[in-house]
Order: sequence, then structure tokens, then C-alpha cells
Amino acid sequence: MFNVQYQASIRLEDTLLEGDRSSKEEEKVIAYWREINAFQTSVKLSEGKPECVFFDGPPFVTGLPHYGHLLAGTIKDIVTRYAHVTGHHVTRRFGWDTHGLPVEHEINKKLGITGREDVMKLGIDNYNHCGNDKIR
Repeated sequence: MFNVQYQASIRLEDTLLEGDRSSKEEEKVIAYWREINAFQTSVKLSEGKPECVFFDGPPFVTGLPHYGHLLAGTIKDIVTRYAHVTGHHVTRRFGWDTHGLPVEHEINKKLGITGREDVMKLGIDNYNHCGNDKIR
């Protein structure tokens, strides 16, 4: 049906050599990006364009990572890259987006708090102080 000469179609040695060349080219590109400080240079070149400020928090404030952090990190990367390639100056500020809910949940479990009244009895300052050991 098909007259294919397999010996001449794919040679493992050629495949390995091509892969080796590809990785060497990739290493050259990465070295060049490091040399020109590509990320910071691209941010500097976009100065003066419409501003897109992206506030990002610690990856896992309670020290309990899970697969959801990978998804969130991927989405955050896509959003900032999209803003940059569509002509925005993207300022990334890390450490600002922790809304506190994971910490509050841990405090509530530890102290047996079930509602606002329990927090008010303890006092806001004391409640906040209890969370300091939960933040890593």
C-alpha cells in the first residue's frame, strides 16, 4: 500500500543532534536576555504608556500551598503579559494582595471563634496579634 523506506525516514542520531542544537540555541538566547536585562529593559521601554498597576500578594500567606496557587500564578502572569503586549506600562508590586481570609480562618479555628461577637470580646488588636504567627 505505502512504499516507505523507514531506514531513510528517521534516524535517531539526527533527532538527538537536532535536539542538542536546539538546547544550545536556547541557552544562547537566555544568556543574551540576561546580558541585556530583558525584563527590566522591557518595563523601562514601556514607561509613559498607559499605566497598569498589578498588586500581587505572597504566594501562600499561611504557608500551606496547594494546586490553586499554580493556577492563580499562571493567570497573574497572563494578565500582566497581556497588558504589556497591548501597550501598557505594567508595574508589579508584590506583597500587597493578601486579603487575610486564610489567616482569619486559622485564628478562628485556633481560638474557637464563631462570629463577630467573639472577635469583639477578644479585641481587634489581640485578634490581629494572634495572626502574626500564622504569616510566614
